[in-house]
Amino acid sequence: MRATFDNSFARLPGQFYAKQPPVPVRAPGLICLNHALAKELNLAPDDLSSPEGVAVLAGNTVPDGAAPLAQAYAGHQFGGWVAQLGDGRAILLGEVIGTNGRRDIQLKGAGRTPFSRGGDGRAWLGPVLREYLVSEAMHALGIPTTRALAAVTTGEVVQRERALPGAILTRVAASHIRVGSFQFFAARQDEKALAQLADYVITRHYPTAGNALQLLEGVVSAQASLIARWMSVGFIHGVMNTDNMAISGETIDYGPCAFLDEYNPAKVFSSIDRMGRYAYQAQPDMAVWNLAQFASSLLPLISEDQDDAVVQATLALNQFPALFQDEWLRLFRAKLGLGRAEKGDEALINGLLQRMATSQADFTNTFRALSDGDASAHVRDPGAWETWAPDWQARLAQESGDTAARMKGANPAIIPRNHRIEEVIKAAVNGDFTPFHTLNNLLSRPFDDQPANSQYTRPPSAEERVHQTFCGT
Repeated sequence: MRATFDNSFARLPGQFYAKQPPVPVRAPGLICLNHALAKELNLAPDDLSSPEGVAVLAGNTVPDGAAPLAQAYAGHQFGGWVAQLGDGRAILLGEVIGTNGRRDIQLKGAGRTPFSRGGDGRAWLGPVLREYLVSEAMHALGIPTTRALAAVTTGEVVQRERALPGAILTRVAASHIRVGSFQFFAARQDEKALAQLADYVITRHYPTAGNALQLLEGVVSAQASLIARWMSVGFIHGVMNTDNMAISGETIDYGPCAFLDEYNPAKVFSSIDRMGRYAYQAQPDMAVWNLAQFASSLLPLISEDQDDAVVQATLALNQFPALFQDEWLRLFRAKLGLGRAEKGDEALINGLLQRMATSQADFTNTFRALSDGDASAHVRDPGAWETWAPDWQARLAQESGDTAARMKGANPAIIPRNHRIEEVIKAAVNGDFTPFHTLNNLLSRPFDDQPANSQYTRPPSAEERVHQTFCGT
C-alpha cells in the first residue's frame, strides 16, 4: 500500500490508545477490493491487490508511515456500564487524506490487543462479509456510514460455536471516535484529556463549533439526521450501545443489523436484545439516551457551574425530537412523491404505515410499488389500500414534475435482505464467493430497476426467514 499517512490521532497523548501492530496471519487471500473507494483515498487499486498489498490488508506488513494502534473507550452496553472496552480486535493503521478529506484506515479482526478482554482478536468470515455488504449498501443508499475497502481471508480458523474460516475487514471511517471515547475519560474524571478529545473532534469534524456546547449541538443534529435516514429505509442497527455511536455521525459497527422485511415497528433482530431495547421503533429514543451520556461526559467542559452545565446540555438535547421529526417527514414525504410540505402529511404517512403493520406488508416493496401508483398487492387487508390511496393520490396530484421518478429515487428496489446475506455467507464458507460478488454489485445500484435480478427483491419465504442475527465477529 503506497499511502501518505498523516496520523493525527496518534499524536494525542498515550492514554488515548495502545500502540499495537496487527498480528500476522498464515495465508492471506483477497476476497474483494473496493476499487472506487481506493481511488477516493488516493490509493492505487493495483498496488492493493498485489501480494504486497494483500499482506498489508491482512496485517502481515505495516506500511511506511502507518502508526498502528488500538483506541481506548468505554461505554454502556444494553444500558449496563462497562468502564474498559476499547478496540479488542481492531487496529487503526492510520489516517490518509483522500478526495473526501481525512479518513481512518482500520483492520478489523487483526488480532489481540490490550483491550481484548480474553477474546482472540480475530473475526470469522460471516460477519466480515455482512459488514462489507451492508456498509457499502448503506453508502449506495446515501446514508452516512463507515466503508469497506477490502476483505481478505486469513488461511486460519477461528473458534466460535465451531471452527470457522478467519477473515479481516479493512474499514474506512471519518474517524472511529465514539460516545464511549468521551465516557472513558469522563469516568476517570480526566478533564484535561476530555478537553483534548473535544478540541480534537471539533477540529476534525465540527470546525464551526466554538466550544463543547456547540460540539454537543452538532453531534445531536448529525445523529438526528442519521437515525431518520435509518428509519426511512427500514434499517435496524441492533446494538446501539454508546460505544457504537460515532461522533462523526456515521453508522458504525454492523453487528446484528438487518433491514425490515414485513413492517413491524417492534421488530428486533439481535439475538441478545430480548427486551426490545434496540427495536426499529425504539431507535430515536435510544439515540437520545446515548446523546444524554455524551452530554453528561461534556458537562465539565460546558460550564464550571454544574447546574448551569446541566441546563445548557439539556436544552441542546431537547433539540433532537424536532430535528429528527423534520428530517423523518422530509424523507417519508419523498418516499410518497411529495415535495412541498402540507399540514396533513404526517397523518398521511402514518396512515400508510399503520396499514402496512396490520397487513405485515414488506417495507421496501410497498414503498417501491408506490412509484407505479398502486401498492394494494402489499397492503393486503380488505379495504386498507382503498381507504388510504385516494387521499394520497389527491395530494400527489398537487405536485409538479415526474413524481414517479422522484419516488424511485427515494425508495430502493434492492436492499441487503438477511436471507440473501445468509446465502452469501453459507456459500463463502464452502469456498464460493460468486454470490457475494453478485449481491455486492446489485447493492451498488439500489434505486435501479433490475428486472433480470427480481429474485433479489423477493421477501424471504417462511423457510428462509432469518429471525435473529448475532453480535460479534
